[in-house]
Amino acid sequence: MLYCLLILQAKVGLSQTINKESFDIIDLNYPGLEQVKHQVNTGEYTKAASVLLQYYRTKMGTKKPDFSNMEIPVDTTGALDSKTKEIADNALNHHFKTQESYGFFDFGKDINWQLWPVKDNEVRWQLHRLKWFLSMALTYRKTKKEDYAREWIFQYQDWAKKNPLGLSKDNDRFAWRPLEVSDRVQNLIPTLSIFINSAHFTPEFLMLFLKSYHQQADYLPGHYATEGNHRLFEAQRVLFAGASFPELRDAANWRKSGIEVLNAEIKKQVYPDGVQFELSPVYHAASIDIFVKAYRAAQKAGLEAEFDPSYKQTIEKMVMAFINITFPNYNQPMFGDSWLAKKEFRINQFKSWAEIFGQNPYIRYFASEGREGQKPNWLSNALSTAGFYTFRNGWDERSTILILKASPPGEFHAQPDNGTFELWVNGRNFSPDAGCFVYSGDVEIMKQRDWYRQSRVHSTLTLDNQNMVITKAEQQKWETGKNLDVLSYTNPSYAGLKHQRSVLFVDQKYFLIIDKAIGKATGKLGVHFQLKEDSNPVFDKTGNKVYTTYSDGNNLLIQSLNTDQVALQEEEGKVSYSYGNELKRPAFVFEKAKTDDNTQSYISIVYPFDGKKIPEISLEDKDLITDQGTALTLTLIIDGKRKKIRID
Repeated sequence: MLYCLLILQAKVGLSQTINKESFDIIDLNYPGLEQVKHQVNTGEYTKAASVLLQYYRTKMGTKKPDFSNMEIPVDTTGALDSKTKEIADNALNHHFKTQESYGFFDFGKDINWQLWPVKDNEVRWQLHRLKWFLSMALTYRKTKKEDYAREWIFQYQDWAKKNPLGLSKDNDRFAWRPLEVSDRVQNLIPTLSIFINSAHFTPEFLMLFLKSYHQQADYLPGHYATEGNHRLFEAQRVLFAGASFPELRDAANWRKSGIEVLNAEIKKQVYPDGVQFELSPVYHAASIDIFVKAYRAAQKAGLEAEFDPSYKQTIEKMVMAFINITFPNYNQPMFGDSWLAKKEFRINQFKSWAEIFGQNPYIRYFASEGREGQKPNWLSNALSTAGFYTFRNGWDERSTILILKASPPGEFHAQPDNGTFELWVNGRNFSPDAGCFVYSGDVEIMKQRDWYRQSRVHSTLTLDNQNMVITKAEQQKWETGKNLDVLSYTNPSYAGLKHQRSVLFVDQKYFLIIDKAIGKATGKLGVHFQLKEDSNPVFDKTGNKVYTTYSDGNNLLIQSLNTDQVALQEEEGKVSYSYGNELKRPAFVFEKAKTDDNTQSYISIVYPFDGKKIPEISLEDKDLITDQGTALTLTLIIDGKRKKIRID
């Protein structure tokens, strides 16, 4: 038996010395550790580690794992998810899926933690998040097969041995980037609580694990990201570490640090209208989750009073802002670095938020899919500081909803796209925004990212197809009424050229978009539009119109009503609904030349219609005020009927 034990220890690499210094990271005066302290004081360090292991097995191993901090909810009640088992089984052979879109890579029998098979930074960063560890734990929990526990112990020790802090500047950039450290600190807690009852989990490994965990958690407060959602994630997770491991010497400092950072950052990063300043709906929702989970972790430690009274109020305002940019399928526009989310995922987020804001009937309404609470009693809405404007005639699937971005300068996840919009009509999003495709990497990866960041691949105005140099929209008019909602803003898009866009929601049915290019700059102007990948549009270049041909009759016409010379051109179009995946889709532009200082104007109509008969639309007369003015008078003729529109 002794021989077998020695062989086992050699295989998983656990033959190490436990001494007095092994307990330096432990608060031996913490309630419940009296026997551990006694054994340490009498020099019985191995016995002390055994007692400590029994303490953690009782504390963590006899309860349901704490998944409260996870980004994606974990279901432990149903059958084992096939995808989870696939990840776990591949991990046994060191085939790791680091970034979802690239699949599995073989990191070798002797694991090469510096392998970089695709020069996308996310592939290597996410390798060091070690997320497959949780899949191994969940599979072990269901199957009770010790292969998963034995391999996890080996891999964790192998990672710790081969990726010490300071190994190299390059390796630290990936293995010790604070965001990855915080991800490990978060995910290791439920992973540990599942594996801790394994026969392969020895006192020696416990001491190694705690030493490594303490180093990682203690690293964060001195290395937080300077700004943005990374700083929020890191502070929230170090707070969670301190609440989950109060027995560790520096746990109180971690909790204090996390709360201090989040108290400060919620005031810096959230605009008065409730929108997170990166201007990406996906990261806005993630920020809500961060603030909520941090509050719960503080409750767990009895420290919720350490948050400012305004903290919860701001989170509630963030949820309400999110409601205003939510489509009936629970998705939001893909502005900036955003992608689609599964409806179930968003509903679970709302349920989580409703647990804290249960008195808010609108949050309860979204959390319950309308079965409880109250449907919002307003329609169109302006989040004016962030520049997210929503035109809507309802809240259900049959509604017409246009959400437009006209924002101040954003952070990393924002794009040069002021004026871009998404349009939902009767259950269909006709004009998804571009998305982002990838984040960062070598020259080829950055080329792919930069394609999606072009102004011309968004629904806005460009000069010579160049990117606008700044997003700094100034709202000039926002009015809502029974039959007409109006937005006007101006963006200093180029040197010598301001773009003024006015959007009119007429009779809660269709939209007029009036663009003015104001200034001395000359060149080729373009007003760009994009359509859903399956819209199969007809391009009528003679009539300067494009219309979809869906067989269900739910269709859209986009037409230039200009009476001067405008050319309709097809463009390359792509959309990315998830990281690393893209589809071709229709895109087009209305172009004309600007040859002097005079203001040039576009009038476009975006007109939803039912059936196959294309509406006949023309402009009878117009009186558009140039420069900064937003007043206009015009008469439309739609299928022979006149509609006069006037804005003072």
